[in-house]
Amino acid sequence: MNKDIATPVRTKEILKKYGFSFKKSLGQNFLIDTNILKRIVEHANLTEESGAIEIGPGIGALTEQLAKSSKKVAAIEIDQRLLPILSDTLSPYNNVNIIHGDVLKADVKKVIEEEFAGFSDLMVVANLPYYVTTPIILKLLSEDLPIRGIVCMLQKEVADRIAAKPGTKEYGSLSIAIQYYTEAETVMIVPKTVFMPQPNVDSAVIRLTRRVKPIVEVLDEDFLFTVTRASFAQRRKTILNNLTSQLPDGKSKKELILAALEAAEVDPSRRGETLSIQEFGRLSDALLPNFK
Repeated sequence: MNKDIATPVRTKEILKKYGFSFKKSLGQNFLIDTNILKRIVEHANLTEESGAIEIGPGIGALTEQLAKSSKKVAAIEIDQRLLPILSDTLSPYNNVNIIHGDVLKADVKKVIEEEFAGFSDLMVVANLPYYVTTPIILKLLSEDLPIRGIVCMLQKEVADRIAAKPGTKEYGSLSIAIQYYTEAETVMIVPKTVFMPQPNVDSAVIRLTRRVKPIVEVLDEDFLFTVTRASFAQRRKTILNNLTSQLPDGKSKKELILAALEAAEVDPSRRGETLSIQEFGRLSDALLPNFK
């Protein structure tokens, strides 16, 4: 019987055996609590027919639990020093493939075609490095990959922003960019004590379930996100002031912005955080002809 990787003793043994030192620049924090890993995997609702894509497997703690719960795991690891460790720790599992690379530069669609041909259920499950959480999630969602969703561990503060509802201080352009593509929910809060080394912040596990089609239909997706980013540029300003100062030639097009707000039935004195995604959709469509 293999001892689980994710215990403090086994983790220390593995790191010592390979003389591994954590690289701060890669945001490496390894999980040392098997129960938490099992719960993360449960939230992904995998079956023996599912495929799992992991990002940043570390020494294989989560990978091991995914291998036990799915048909196949493909894990993308940027740190070359971890490859021999992973090939050792995951040797009992013949349904795991480790790919050396940077997920932000990788052609993930191609990885899926090569690793998961014929699979009808695919989930991304990952303990993401905190410094690149947002770009990774946005890349995975905007590339229209054939995935059911993403279950990932990230900084609690970022999870709060992703799952935030309109009218809260956490709600912003990130909430909208992610909820446009998915239903977002925080499924677990994870204390910093279950990591080695301990991070300075608490973590959360968020589940993002892909929508069949985006929450709102717009004429131009990229422009919708331009408008939402502009609307939150300075949170204390009204939506009119933010759009005027942030959109190209906004100051000279103030009357056009006012007309678009009126057409979208949005009061110009409201703040960005009070608008629903549907309202932003109407607004971006109304603004589009004058800014594209």
